[in-house]
Amino acid sequence: MEEGAQIPELFQRLFREHYPGVARKLYALTGDYAAAEDLAQEVFLRLYRSPPERLEAVGAWLHRVLTRVGYDYLRQRSSGKALLDKETARVAAWSEGAAPSGESEVIREWEIDVVRRVLQKLSDRDRTALMLREEGYSYEEIALRLEVNPKIVGTLLARAEERLKKKYGQEEEQRDGRRSEADRQGSGI
Repeated sequence: MEEGAQIPELFQRLFREHYPGVARKLYALTGDYAAAEDLAQEVFLRLYRSPPERLEAVGAWLHRVLTRVGYDYLRQRSSGKALLDKETARVAAWSEGAAPSGESEVIREWEIDVVRRVLQKLSDRDRTALMLREEGYSYEEIALRLEVNPKIVGTLLARAEERLKKKYGQEEEQRDGRRSEADRQGSGI
């Protein structure tokens, strides 16, 4: 671009000239006017931060960037919708299941309480990763939900599982210690 003092002025001119066309193309791509406006701002932010070397090619540069930004948005939106659909189906399947007996329901609630206490001792990321895996989400879906690189999800899950096992063992030791103390008090020792 040109001199440092002229950059804001030049940028403003390019913004006024090209913004309506960029927003219109993004709306045609996404079908969502609010998203198109947000994405158009992202395109111009990229122009401001990393302008093309040849300003005469700014139209082609903007088209290429808006296409990438638009398709990235559509991919994210479809992945998010897939996650929501999967979660909705899981909840629907659970609610259609048979009612458990009273005894099994009490045992199940007790187990859930123990696991919930152990999970609360984990970090939010570990807890979320383990819950998503348990619910059948793919590594890619877990990565999307946690906003991490899909390549590290396996390692992240393995480490979270180790921490869960460690904390569960500590919970068991505490429970056994409380039980032994209660047994001693009950027997008068």
